[in-house]
Amino acid sequence: MYDYDLLVVGSANADLVIGVERRPGAGETVLGSDLAVHPGGKGANQAVAAARLGARTALLARVGDDAHGRLLLDSQREAGVDTVGVLVGGAPTGVALITVDPSGDNSIVVSPGANGRLTPEDVRAAGCLFQGSRVVSAQLEIPLETVVEAVRSLAPGSRFVLNPSPPRPLPQEVLAACDPLIVNEHEAKVILGDSAAGDTPEDWARILLAKGPKSVVVTLGAEGALVASAEGVSRVPAVKVDAVDTTGAGDSFTAALAWRLGAGESLARAAAYAVRVGAATVTKEGAQASFPTAAEVAGA
Repeated sequence: MYDYDLLVVGSANADLVIGVERRPGAGETVLGSDLAVHPGGKGANQAVAAARLGARTALLARVGDDAHGRLLLDSQREAGVDTVGVLVGGAPTGVALITVDPSGDNSIVVSPGANGRLTPEDVRAAGCLFQGSRVVSAQLEIPLETVVEAVRSLAPGSRFVLNPSPPRPLPQEVLAACDPLIVNEHEAKVILGDSAAGDTPEDWARILLAKGPKSVVVTLGAEGALVASAEGVSRVPAVKVDAVDTTGAGDSFTAALAWRLGAGESLARAAAYAVRVGAATVTKEGAQASFPTAAEVAGA
């Protein structure tokens, strides 16, 4: 019935990465490593991560007609992603400036570029992709009105997964479609806004559920994750690894979760698998280059 296990609607960026001993403070200059350029962007990352795990995946995104855009298209195709929905032109390819410290933590500044030109009209023109997809995943590195249009374009019976990053308040129409809404601590608190956020991830999840999503997943980094739905709230334990670079870990987690949910697994089982995928990701440098195959996850 479905041509694709997962359709990712989102951003595609070139990641410009520099290693630093510590991130600079205001007005400060620090020396870093040689510049490395990697294919990235939350949408492109999720598509590659899902395809490497074995999901039939398509990407709806926009890149520039430039070297960074060609790098991104090559990466998608190499991973096995269907790029029929990747539009070219309108603005330069988006760029993410990333610094990574010795602990593997990163700080990121994004110049959206062509991502900001992915429009609701582009979504409507890609209706056949939506009708052929079991699960649709989105993030917020593209215009919010484009995400709203993606929700309106969902096929009957398909599932919508949202990682609201970078976070912003969400319209009720989008919240109600999420199954699940996937957030970290920072994203949860931004979306909760003036709501009493509580002190624990369990509190955040319950309050978020009350705002309309069918389910909520809170990622907790080295502490694993938490899943919440009408059936209750439970923790998913972490997998202990030595982190090298956390870039892309949240994207690989979301992709794995979306794929396994589409395959019929429960939220808790899908999240447990996604935790393993995210853990494998942080043991290698870069984003897309670090995403594991299904065989690598099984052997971990």
